[in-house]
Amino acid sequence: MTSLIDLNADCGESFGAWPMGNDETVLALVTSANIACGFHAGDPQVMARTCEIAKRHGVSIGAHPGLADLQGFGRRPMPLSETEIETLVAYQIGALQAIAARAGIAVAHVKAHGALYNMAERDPIVAGAIARAVKAVDPRLILIAGSGSPLVAAAETAGLRFAAEGFPDRAYTDDGLLMSRKLPGAVIHDPEVAAAQAVRMAAGEILTIGGRILRRPVQTLCIHGDEPTASVVATAVRAALLGAGIRVAVLPEVLNAG
Repeated sequence: MTSLIDLNADCGESFGAWPMGNDETVLALVTSANIACGFHAGDPQVMARTCEIAKRHGVSIGAHPGLADLQGFGRRPMPLSETEIETLVAYQIGALQAIAARAGIAVAHVKAHGALYNMAERDPIVAGAIARAVKAVDPRLILIAGSGSPLVAAAETAGLRFAAEGFPDRAYTDDGLLMSRKLPGAVIHDPEVAAAQAVRMAAGEILTIGGRILRRPVQTLCIHGDEPTASVVATAVRAALLGAGIRVAVLPEVLNAG
């Protein structure tokens, strides 16, 4: 079992007058924040405010690029060319870098959002486009994706550092992919169940809906900040990890320790 792990959350997903999530509460509990960059959610003011909250709590930040789909919250797949994927990812990373620089904080990682994340989990072409975009903007950035994802090979080809991710608040299919949100039970709202899954993941195991145990190394655990149960789930997960002797730390520290 690892003795050090990152706890990340998707944040900054409000837009204008429409609030989403509870960033003030969640960012006090996690160590890394994936900040929406204006395509699937977020806007310049929300991005700036989220960077400031993260800085106040000593939370490492990352770009959370998504598809240009505000209405669908970036969860609807789109047929895009490799060039389109590269440019939309690069654009969003650059936007957050500018906002973060203004706040006096640096962007440390990149994690795709929603449908873009799921597309990359299945398609090496999409994964390669994302990795190339990240490398073009800043080869020092860490790329986050599921353990066993095509993004692992894409990151290696691009010479990027990679962090394998697990989702304590999501159910997994027997092939190791996230269960579709369209299906009942895909999102875990019970804090105790999520906490137990987090400890199991820290031990390098993922339990699937069919009862299979997949051996998967994990360096970072994600809490979905847009869920109404995010803060209670994050609290339970953090407590369970500490109770198991696992220290929660920012992602760069976790990778450097490994």
